[in-house]
Amino acid sequence: MKRRTLLGTVPALLAAPAFAQSWRPDRPIEVVVGFTAGGATDVDARLYGRFLEQRIGGTVVVVNRPGAGGEVGLAATARARPDGTTLGFTNMPGFLTIPIERASQFKLTDFAGIGNLIGDPSAISVRADSPYRTIEELFDAAKREPDSITFGSPGIGTDDHLLIVLLQAAIGVRFNHVAFQGDPPIRTAILGGQIVANGLNLGYVLSNNDGMRLLALAAPERSRFAPDLPTLREKGIPVDMASERGIVIPIATPAHIISRFREATEDIAKDPEFVRAIEARALLVKHENGDAWFARLRQDEQRYRTLWQNTPWTQR
Repeated sequence: MKRRTLLGTVPALLAAPAFAQSWRPDRPIEVVVGFTAGGATDVDARLYGRFLEQRIGGTVVVVNRPGAGGEVGLAATARARPDGTTLGFTNMPGFLTIPIERASQFKLTDFAGIGNLIGDPSAISVRADSPYRTIEELFDAAKREPDSITFGSPGIGTDDHLLIVLLQAAIGVRFNHVAFQGDPPIRTAILGGQIVANGLNLGYVLSNNDGMRLLALAAPERSRFAPDLPTLREKGIPVDMASERGIVIPIATPAHIISRFREATEDIAKDPEFVRAIEARALLVKHENGDAWFARLRQDEQRYRTLWQNTPWTQR
């Protein structure tokens, strides 16, 4: 995208509200999700799509394009026709880390931000009948026998994977990382005994808790949805990690269409019914409008680049 085009977008966005409110899609809107159906990101996207239909006046369809830790879906969004009929549902931190760790098929500047919507901290869990009843027992086992504890994530550079990277650096352990294409396959692997532990987000585990045991939360403070679950910080481990889920659109999309989606998304985030549905799954609505969200993401991107330089994450 040429610099003059990017600079020209800002005043157009400011001048377009009346035009934006009159825009309607001429065909179904696709919301692309880079993970398998049934996972946390997919469920959030489907809920968002239902509320978006009420405000945009068209049909919204969620399209799952799993693979490469979300890269396949984001690349498809970046390449889509910029006419307002394709949105991408992002998942942090992979949205930023994938282009840092490899030559990816997308980059942050391929998109305009509609807004961040959801916050969901990472949590470490095992199978309910696991011999590891506390996070200390799990970590002690990993220290005694490096690579003996298999730890599942939805892909390299995702929040679950970076949780492993940070833990290994913080406490001197080595896990055996196993990458999947979404949350449901990880849960299946845990219940089937193929892996020992995972870093699935708290909301997903609490909503699908049958057969799993939570050990710790990777957040600055305990969650009101699981008040008895200790944080890693309480155990003396200063590691936080979370998934943020937001909506993006191809950068070349006309400014008035971007404004329309931003208005609709902000309204959805304030809808009591939407908030209740989100909180029923132990998630938090953490809306941040497009420009402010992307300004923060550019700062976060620099922090992840520094992390990559100091502690590059690979398959481990």
